[in-house]
Amino acid sequence: MRAVFFDRDGTLMEEVEYCADPALVRVFPGVPAALGRLKDAGFGVFVVTNQSGIGRGYFSEHQYAAVQAEFLRQAGAIDGSYYCPDAPGVPSRCRKPETGMVIQAAVEHAIDLGASYFVGDKAADIECGRRAGTRTILVRTGYGPAQKCEADFTCADAVAAVDWILEKDKS
Repeated sequence: MRAVFFDRDGTLMEEVEYCADPALVRVFPGVPAALGRLKDAGFGVFVVTNQSGIGRGYFSEHQYAAVQAEFLRQAGAIDGSYYCPDAPGVPSRCRKPETGMVIQAAVEHAIDLGASYFVGDKAADIECGRRAGTRTILVRTGYGPAQKCEADFTCADAVAAVDWILEKDKS
């Protein structure tokens, strides 16, 4: 299976620092339809997100689950979601830019990483995708404008990233 891995906060939804309240979840306009177009084209759609607020004690796993449920309600079309609760500085195989979440998804869903993409708004997302062997797309939402990294493609937002992926898929 080919897949597109997305960071969540700042990429698919508005950045809310350490979001612990489902009422603050705002999926960017056009994202649900764009994710649906990916699925219609045969791509798996996965979310891979660092959630260090859990490890830092800013919010609980229960609060994360409530935010994630609201995100999924608004976004739709997600085949799987993976999160890492580890705080920075803690040895971790899942915290991006480490590839643990991507590799877990690839094993569980028989994903061909070489035919897949990683879309995110941070250098850690791009590095994670690169290390995992995917093509990478930096979006200029969230933290994107301040990032210094070499993605395969840079664009305005997740909808533009999906447009680019689907255009590349035709060629």
